[in-house]
Amino acid sequence: MGCDGGTIPRRDELVRTKKKPEQKDKNAETVAKWKHCAISQNPLRKPIVACEIGRLYNKEAVIEHILNKSAISSSPVANHITKLSDVKELNLTEKPDFQQKNPTGDEYIDLNNSQYICPVTGLDMNGKQKFYFVWKCGCVFSERAIKEVKTETCHKCGNPLDQNDIIVINGTDEEIEVLREKMVERRRLAKLEKKKKRSAAATETSVESSEKKIKLEPNEPSTSSQSTSDVKLTNGIKHEKSEHGKSSNKVNGASLQNGAGSSKNLILPVKAQKSYSIAKDPNASDAYKSLFTTHKTAQTKEKQHWITHNPLYY
Repeated sequence: MGCDGGTIPRRDELVRTKKKPEQKDKNAETVAKWKHCAISQNPLRKPIVACEIGRLYNKEAVIEHILNKSAISSSPVANHITKLSDVKELNLTEKPDFQQKNPTGDEYIDLNNSQYICPVTGLDMNGKQKFYFVWKCGCVFSERAIKEVKTETCHKCGNPLDQNDIIVINGTDEEIEVLREKMVERRRLAKLEKKKKRSAAATETSVESSEKKIKLEPNEPSTSSQSTSDVKLTNGIKHEKSEHGKSSNKVNGASLQNGAGSSKNLILPVKAQKSYSIAKDPNASDAYKSLFTTHKTAQTKEKQHWITHNPLYY
């Protein structure tokens, strides 16, 4: 019955039972969610952002996560965050008498003491009470403030409040599933709105470009058909001959007036006309005129301007 020395063994020493799974410390889990970044597990510090399913992050960690393309697909916590518009910076209310102290060995640490509070009820944002944030403005409130003070505007910034934009922070698994469905719907509507803006901008651009086009006044509609044999091209000017024997000149699709058979009127500048000569222009200087072959010095040269020599010739 006994062992040597007069000891009596207990039942748990003789019969081995299956070990119970290790249970999580609820307080430690709450502190990890509400006071640490969900990506880097570092303590939260401003600027603090939240995603569309209610998790808290440091903005610096989110930027590093977005830049690291491999982390987006491998991270199960933040794989739904691909750009900065997928998170919202929170507008938090700090506790006036909060003091950040480094813990010592002989000092009691109150884990429920939080740096941020609800601006309406004054409750600590420590996970004991439910907290929500508004997606449009980022303001954070407790559940008690939303239930007791019912309003259609934000309690802190005064912007219009939509119930679909209220997101619970660190909710349960069931609440996270509902938030994921809302996230998919919100992103789908945002894409449709973006497509509408693009189509509207393209329409405005086309209207403005059409208004800027040069409008030519019609003179007389041409009813005669033209053949390819009656079309000539000289110095970039298209010469067309109609059935009535009257010719018309076209430059880049616009016709020049040359008789009654022309369909459009286009006034050319003086220097673009055929009768213009730089040698007869009173506004041009003599030095500028000497650059052209029509100048008197070019006409009295022994050799023409196109004759060149090897430099050793001189």
